[in-house]
Amino acid sequence: KLTANAFLAQRISSINSISALCEQTGADVREVSRAIGSDSRIGSKFLDSGPGFGGSCFKKDIFNLVYLSEYFGLPEVANFWEGVVNLNNWHQKRISKLVVKKLFGTVANKKITILGFAFKANTNDTRESAAINICKDLIAEGAILYIHDPKVKKSQIYHDLNLLSKNDETFEEDKVKVEINIDKALQGADAALILTEWDEYSRINWERIAPTMRQPCWVFDSRLILDYERASKAGLR
Repeated sequence: KLTANAFLAQRISSINSISALCEQTGADVREVSRAIGSDSRIGSKFLDSGPGFGGSCFKKDIFNLVYLSEYFGLPEVANFWEGVVNLNNWHQKRISKLVVKKLFGTVANKKITILGFAFKANTNDTRESAAINICKDLIAEGAILYIHDPKVKKSQIYHDLNLLSKNDETFEEDKVKVEINIDKALQGADAALILTEWDEYSRINWERIAPTMRQPCWVFDSRLILDYERASKAGLR
């Protein structure tokens, strides 16, 4: 079990490292994934670039494997598998830094809409979700976040972001607001960041939404689910 989860997580970190290289060179990571996935020795599963792996098992099981390797005197093996987690953490910070960079070097008091908080679609599970660290980084940079997720409860989002009051009864809403309506979440936003591959995000009517956002309208699609031609025609960057 530990080895299976470690190998799957390693594939995700591997394709995300290639996505960073593709961004720098102008290549399309989807084409790379499709090409190497057609090789029967590799296969096409777990080759979708995204914001990093989450869930309750991958990180925990890799660290169990790291512990076993160190216990049995194999520091090089431990370092290899620990590197998979380190690259996952780096990739998540790379995304938040990219948002800041594109928004003229600062997101202070800017409205950023977060689309998706669960670690993957069709679940309300937020354990080790990439959205947690990315949101925390943006909050630390001074952003005002409007978060939408069709299944994750408001209380869970505030708990994960350490924004519940001491008695866990009230929410600290000066920097984070949870919005159940996608259109309202995007209205007046400086940028939107897609972090979970919910189907409804691929169906957003950007022609209607873009004029309600602040110019220049940025959309960061970490899940590669947008129709880019349609989004560009709507005036999005």
